[in-house]
Amino acid sequence: MKVVVCVKQIPDPNTTGQLDPSTHLLKREGVEVVMDPGDEYGVEAGLKLVEAAGGEVTIISMGPERGLDAVRKALAMGAAKGILVSDESLRGSDALSTARVLAATAKREGFDIVITATESTDGYTGIVPQAMAEILDVPAVTFAKSIELDGDTLKVQRQTEAGYDVVQATLPVVLSVTAGVNEPRYPSLKGIMGAKSKPLDRLTPRDLELSGVGGASAGQSITAVEPAPQRGAGEIVKDDGQGAARVADFLAERKVI
Repeated sequence: MKVVVCVKQIPDPNTTGQLDPSTHLLKREGVEVVMDPGDEYGVEAGLKLVEAAGGEVTIISMGPERGLDAVRKALAMGAAKGILVSDESLRGSDALSTARVLAATAKREGFDIVITATESTDGYTGIVPQAMAEILDVPAVTFAKSIELDGDTLKVQRQTEAGYDVVQATLPVVLSVTAGVNEPRYPSLKGIMGAKSKPLDRLTPRDLELSGVGGASAGQSITAVEPAPQRGAGEIVKDDGQGAARVADFLAERKVI
């Protein structure tokens, strides 16, 4: 089985994100960066699948050269191979460009399952997994909180607001997983040392025969950024017997009730 897992290097979500004042893009240089925490669950899901069914996990990522750190962490966890697609033209890519690049990389590598997180912590668009599935013309199985594989049939519990739905699809598929799907393993010292000798390829959009991707082709642009307005002072209602009525009037004025 060939499992491809998408990972991304992002500014540490435990720190305050900063925007470049000239481009309005998130600063990714000169700040602490980590593998997106959601991607660790995807790597673990891929490793568990190949441990049960055989095969290998290939890690793919799109980003600047520093993105290699996230790929190497996944290799240290147990993945067999890593691929980073990096090019200055990809800076400022929108979700569609990202999906096109990752889908082309997965197709070039070959796959039975492509695994992603539900969304990136620095972007929050939540559409890349579904866009990849559409580009690759395979089913999108999303928000998986439990995964079972029986031959070429994938069965998952898809998390919903009310609980979960049971979804079944035939391979190949694109699968997005939630944080509750597993407990990611820590890279061992042996894994960290072994990662240094594992295959690690670097590609560009030209290698993937892609055009019309990257910041210059983005379908959206940020023209201005303004601080959120400060929160105003609230109103304290002292209950003198009319407190409930005053609260109800307040909510009615704002069309809440």
